[in-house]
Amino acid sequence: MTSAPLAGRLDGLLFFPVTAYGPDGALDLDAFRAHVRAGVEAGAGAVFACCGTGEFHALTPEEFRASVAAAVEATAGRVPVVAGAGYGTALAIQYAKLAEEAGADGLLAMPPYLVVADQAGLLRHYTALAGATGLDVIVYQRDNAILTPETAVGLARVDGVIGLKDGHGDLDLMQRIISAVRAEGLDLLYFNGLPTAELTGPAYRGIGVTLYSSAVFCFAPDIALAFHRALNSGDDTTVDRLIDGFYRPLVELRAQGRGYAVSLVKAAVRLGGLEVGEVRPPLSEPTPTHIKELAEIIERGRALLGDQR
Repeated sequence: MTSAPLAGRLDGLLFFPVTAYGPDGALDLDAFRAHVRAGVEAGAGAVFACCGTGEFHALTPEEFRASVAAAVEATAGRVPVVAGAGYGTALAIQYAKLAEEAGADGLLAMPPYLVVADQAGLLRHYTALAGATGLDVIVYQRDNAILTPETAVGLARVDGVIGLKDGHGDLDLMQRIISAVRAEGLDLLYFNGLPTAELTGPAYRGIGVTLYSSAVFCFAPDIALAFHRALNSGDDTTVDRLIDGFYRPLVELRAQGRGYAVSLVKAAVRLGGLEVGEVRPPLSEPTPTHIKELAEIIERGRALLGDQR
């Protein structure tokens, strides 16, 4: 962990590595370190360890701490490491403390487990989490944790809460949240956190949200970086070409299986030559037909890059 504020260090593509398992299903920390190192060396702006793509839900506390520590070791301070934290308030605080012990720079606070809370309850939950650790907190909005603009303003007033990652996809709501926080003279970092966020990158950029998580970066950093450069530079021709020929087909394949936002990414990492194991239950592996189609989509995506690589 560095002493520099996390908010000032989050830039570029946000890398959400998969968690590696060996043939016996146990953690393979060597493979995980190799995965993280490769991502940092390819140009990741930050590493978000043990979050959604990293199967936070499937890790024991001991495995979580070991994985976060391995990510911190592999990044060697080159980019910040943000760790997941979730479940109910008490457990989320325990995971936050484990992440802090492991040397993480911040937390991604995932939705509370199972219950659908009201706005006051959500605000209490994230306030308690932020108050229990010295780590900066990014709140992940999705599923049963959708914020009103008023609650977002309340979060922006909480010491330690620095950002909002949107996995909900309601641009009208996001624009109202951004406006309400700004009108109060407050500030948050905003992230597009939808699965395969590149597909909606142009739309989010239209409301001023430029940071996003890239699942594609896990297995095809060359494609992800080419898209990121094109989006940031206003190269709409390249953006459209990659959306039409790679990202839209990938999203359509992802929609063909439950849990494919994780298991398809992990399969793609294996296709790239790094053995990271299969997903843990209750997730399932993609079908052989879908893995074949995935390989073809990746090949087409690289062909679209031409001389840009």
